[in-house]
Amino acid sequence: MSKQVDVQDLKKGMYVIDLDRPWTETSFMFQGFEIRTDAQLRELQRLCRHVYVADHEGVVGVHRGDRKTAGAAGSGAVSGGDPRQAEVLAGSLAARRGPSIHGEPIPLEAEMPEARRLEADARAIMREMEDDVRLGRNINERGLQAIVTGMVDSVVRNPDALIWFTQLRDKDEYTALHSIRVAILALAFGRHLELTVSELNILGLGALLHDIGKLKISNDILNKPGRLTDQEITIVRSHVPEGVKILESLRHIPLAAVEVAACHHERYQGGGYSRGLSGDHIGLFGLMAAIVDTYDAITSDRAYHAGISAYEALGQIYALRNKEYHGGLVDCFIQCLGTYPLGSVVELTTGDVGVVIAINRQRYLRPKVALVRRADGAPFPAGAVVDLAAGREQTSSGVEIRRVLPVGAHGIQATDYMPLVT
Repeated sequence: MSKQVDVQDLKKGMYVIDLDRPWTETSFMFQGFEIRTDAQLRELQRLCRHVYVADHEGVVGVHRGDRKTAGAAGSGAVSGGDPRQAEVLAGSLAARRGPSIHGEPIPLEAEMPEARRLEADARAIMREMEDDVRLGRNINERGLQAIVTGMVDSVVRNPDALIWFTQLRDKDEYTALHSIRVAILALAFGRHLELTVSELNILGLGALLHDIGKLKISNDILNKPGRLTDQEITIVRSHVPEGVKILESLRHIPLAAVEVAACHHERYQGGGYSRGLSGDHIGLFGLMAAIVDTYDAITSDRAYHAGISAYEALGQIYALRNKEYHGGLVDCFIQCLGTYPLGSVVELTTGDVGVVIAINRQRYLRPKVALVRRADGAPFPAGAVVDLAAGREQTSSGVEIRRVLPVGAHGIQATDYMPLVT
């Protein structure tokens, strides 16, 4: 939930998520940012009368007294001195200007049919790959690469189409579907970071195969509802080196893709596994994968925990920025998905309840919402939609999102409100 703050009361460390005017009328090209400098304060005071900041330790931060770790991400220490990696990581801490290298997205509805086909094909080839690994057969590398290429093309055209399909979950197929969702989210994240199509193909392939080592571990351990023993924890963690071993044996998997599997459990201040890396030495793809893998895992139902809302998950990850995760990349991931990600069940200030069905990339706090349940409990007619950005004046009046509800609140299933796929 955001709160309105007079610009004269702003302080460094507050996270601004909306203005009292369109972002396009300002010099701020990142729509949502943490106030870090006096120059940012002065510019906000010059342009605005008030802004909206987060009022809790949730999706985005509020003013904190202790900022000891805030500058850690800006150290610039990059493994191997890779200039491209340094460029992207530095860019995650600063506003990008100008149009995206990928152009403007096409309408969401136009991309949904292809996204549905790709997601179904990805399920089929992942099931095939699981059988191949377990039975010791050759893996269909070309088929996997073809799926990733199709996913990259779709995300470039419109990332939200495939993101909608990350709402499809089945805990009995967790490993395969988790890998597909991680690939989709990583590609959307990479597009947001302006990675090239070639880089996206490598990232997507690594993300799709990041958990391949789990196919060497018993499902009895992976799906155990209770606490794991020390020995079982060691076995589960072995999926990282086992996965690296499998991927390195394949002829057509780039080394950078292998690094996704190798580093997705490393943590920014150390303490991860299995190499014990820290900081930017983890590598760009590893830093990204750590965020995306965690996000999907904690929003998924497992035998040992119920999934939480996307909004709550982003809040938990944000609380660990510059600790377990690269701070600048966390900010970018939140901007990529939006303050209220697709599929979020929300309560409006009118008391009505609905589902976020489209992100407003200019006004993150004002997405398009499918209306489901009136304040008095009566249902809305099918197809009722409110665009929270439509006709808004530069005031705080009008309908807004009051809060995000837990997954499944009022029996609402987000997938029932996916844009129509013809």
